[in-house]
Amino acid sequence: MSRSAFITEIIEKAKADPRTIVLPEGADERITDAANAIVAEGIANVIVLGDDTVAARANPGVTVVNPATSEKLDDYAQAFYELRKAKGMTLEKAKEILQSEVNYFGMMMVQCGDADGLVSGAAHSTADTVRPALQIIKGARKGGMVSSLFFMVCNGTAYIFSDSGLVENPDADQLAQIAVQSAQTANQFGLPARVAMLSYSTKGSACNPLVDKVVEATAKAKQIIADEFSDQGIELDGEFQLDAAIVPSVAASKAPDSDVAGKARVLIFPDLNAGNIGYKLVQRLGGAEAYGPILQGLNKPVNDLSRGCSTEDIVGVIAVTAVQSLG
Repeated sequence: MSRSAFITEIIEKAKADPRTIVLPEGADERITDAANAIVAEGIANVIVLGDDTVAARANPGVTVVNPATSEKLDDYAQAFYELRKAKGMTLEKAKEILQSEVNYFGMMMVQCGDADGLVSGAAHSTADTVRPALQIIKGARKGGMVSSLFFMVCNGTAYIFSDSGLVENPDADQLAQIAVQSAQTANQFGLPARVAMLSYSTKGSACNPLVDKVVEATAKAKQIIADEFSDQGIELDGEFQLDAAIVPSVAASKAPDSDVAGKARVLIFPDLNAGNIGYKLVQRLGGAEAYGPILQGLNKPVNDLSRGCSTEDIVGVIAVTAVQSLG
């Protein structure tokens, strides 16, 4: 599969200042294949967690670390214990977790500065990736939330779909935060921060509590942008049906007074059912490239993978993670 211009540009940014990314799931051959490709192309430095079998599959230039025998195990265990002792963690338990759960070991590598970011999820659930991230890396803002998005490249055009991988049923406040986070991510990756709050209604065409939540979230997100991010060029509007958000001719009919309708590149779904189904429909039936789930709101970059991901998907997410770590 040829790469889109969008992911190619991200890869070139990553190459310009190679970062170190840890991949905990070395037992999965897709991970070692992706690590070999990343190093061969000079996209990033890669640390893969695994045993001698994993090391045998890794090409020269890929660093393989076995958590059970790592010389840094005791240091990481001490640091993990200090982070979690108020929650009942003991030093013995900390060491046991790090030896047996690769995502925890990888998170400690990031937390202690031995890696700049982490990518997992090819063989683990989203919860198995996010839980240690929240415990160790923690949220970037006190009281803030962590959400996720997918970069979707459809017929050469890149969109953000959010939240399509993490927050199940956000309330209006959370949905507003997700929208603002996603707009900031769009800015970081050079996409137009034109945000559409999606619904089955466009500008009052239906009246229902499901629609009311999106209407309320739209107002709250606009207020956050006005108060805190007015200089970032973010445009946000809603509520929109999907066609009104991205098809100019439909927008002209359904929302003629909106500056976002028909031109949106950041699509905010009302809940995880809609977001997850939406991205998979576009990927599987529409042939779009899908990169993610990309996590937002953490102190350091940690990103998830779909368990159905390909090696090329993993390469893309590693490149995204590397660019996130550049700040």
